[in-house]
Amino acid sequence: MHELAIAQSVVDAVCDHAAGRAVYHVTVEVGVLTAVVPEALRFAFEIAAEGTVAAGASLEIRCVPGAAHCRDCGADFTVTDLLLLCPCGSAEVAIEAGRELRIRSMEVSRECAQPADVETTR
Repeated sequence: MHELAIAQSVVDAVCDHAAGRAVYHVTVEVGVLTAVVPEALRFAFEIAAEGTVAAGASLEIRCVPGAAHCRDCGADFTVTDLLLLCPCGSAEVAIEAGRELRIRSMEVSRECAQPADVETTR
């Protein structure tokens, strides 16, 4: 289950960029050719986020469709799996999209909360 390693990397990056602020929402883009199962990634994210500033954060997964270009006939076409054949039958294709795996955005709290034992002035 490589989704756990991916989720851990996402949580690590998000926590680093959050700089101590609570993370509420994370959006990732995942290409269809990455072989990532969205529900497995979502489950792994919850586990990896436990005990971090991202604990309880929601994860939005945007699936990026695969796209390829045929070097033989010049056609651009959609790719839905790792069987990379052009409709013309050629295997001389270049993948142009579908391998993405990136953090697109994250939503964090505005300020770090002060510890409960900090004295306040009135």
